[in-house]
Amino acid sequence: MMLLNVAGQLDPSDSKRHITYGFQLDQPAAIMRIRFAYWPKLLEDDGQAMELIMESIDSYVAPEHQGPVREGWRRYLPLKNLITLSMDGPNGYRGACHRHDAEQSLFLSEQEASEGLMPGKLALGEWNVTLSVHAVVTERCSYDLSIWTEEADTA
Repeated sequence: MMLLNVAGQLDPSDSKRHITYGFQLDQPAAIMRIRFAYWPKLLEDDGQAMELIMESIDSYVAPEHQGPVREGWRRYLPLKNLITLSMDGPNGYRGACHRHDAEQSLFLSEQEASEGLMPGKLALGEWNVTLSVHAVVTERCSYDLSIWTEEADTA
């Protein structure tokens, strides 16, 4: 049964933001599946990347150390968008998947779960999935998020 199916677009102003989607689990289920994907992963334009790297050096590197860091700016390539997700169930935190993969297929069940998520009863009630937008370095970044359940085999 489909619980959540959303798509969105982000831009650099969304960096360091959290987006939470709530959904309701109304029927018992054996497995909750999560598919999350975002694109593009990489900023392909080295000129834009250089500008962003130089801005970061200005912000985060002491002036007396900026020269050598600026000379080696290419070592920070490629710049990447990064969005991760975490889950909360009716009874609290169920884990976080802070992966760098742009496509993820995850699951939760009573006995086991994807790495970063905690197995346990799939409690009925309000659930939340939070997208943590660590960085959007491209002009636009699109995402798709789907969550659905599967019943246990009855055979």
